[in-house]
Amino acid sequence: MRAILATEQGAPARLTDRPDPEGAAVTGLWSSLNYKDALAVAGQPGVLRSLPMVPGIDVVGRDDAGRTVIVTGAGLGERVDGGLADRVAIDPSTAVPVPDAFTPQQAAAIGTAGVTAALSVLAFERAGIPDGPVLVTGAGGGVGGFAIALLAAGGREVHAATGRAAALGDHLRALGAAEVVDRLPAEAGRPLQRAAWAGVVDSVGGGALVNAIAQTLPGGVVAACGLAASPDLPGSVLPFILRGVTLAGIFSVDLEPQRRAEAWELLAERIDAATVDRLVERTIGLEEVPSAAEDVLAGRVRGRIVVRLTA
Repeated sequence: MRAILATEQGAPARLTDRPDPEGAAVTGLWSSLNYKDALAVAGQPGVLRSLPMVPGIDVVGRDDAGRTVIVTGAGLGERVDGGLADRVAIDPSTAVPVPDAFTPQQAAAIGTAGVTAALSVLAFERAGIPDGPVLVTGAGGGVGGFAIALLAAGGREVHAATGRAAALGDHLRALGAAEVVDRLPAEAGRPLQRAAWAGVVDSVGGGALVNAIAQTLPGGVVAACGLAASPDLPGSVLPFILRGVTLAGIFSVDLEPQRRAEAWELLAERIDAATVDRLVERTIGLEEVPSAAEDVLAGRVRGRIVVRLTA
């Protein structure tokens, strides 16, 4: 099989030939390049649990029964060889049939980013957040883009926060953002700030997350789903005990089958094909993955990079 292979920490992964995997597997059709994948491809620590390993936390492929399925998370590209290959071993219980609403390529574009955004929105709906606008941080990324579209389709007023407001404003408004605002400060401010947000989808972490929590309305929910800026949480308990704010951790790796199905049902219900296509910045081949990973880590990517796994 052809695969991107990481062999040592500190060295970039490269396209190579490997023996086909044993056991249940899919013929890889499409994958995507997530932030985690970019870290692994660049040889940075913290994602791959062992070496050598194939990165790639998503894969769309054809199983031995001829079904086209998608697997997101489930240890791919972290604990076991991942989706940046044209043959990928999977646990069949983690595979979801690609919804009729999407092509296989579009399903790959959605991938973990879309599932994470859907889980964030489902957390809001389970909690019953108050009336008011919802803030999406890191709005220029994949999670942010899908969160904007899902929330807007559900009738929420969405404010999109990004450090590239001038460049991305039209794009984010086309996804459904009512307002495009500058990103929150990276340094944590006062523990209680002017309350503005019924909910927050945060993929940034660090001081920006702390400021978002400090600005959340009483009874609001902050869905923490990323750490693009920092894994730290240098904040205060005051928003939790004085405003009843809830911090909901969004975990998209090892999901029960029912939770996977719920996420994809929401995506198929609220996201149309045109929105998915709008969120795809480019489509690349496996051989282009190392250079594209550099762009992801440098913050030069808007939305999603889809990877064609066939030669």
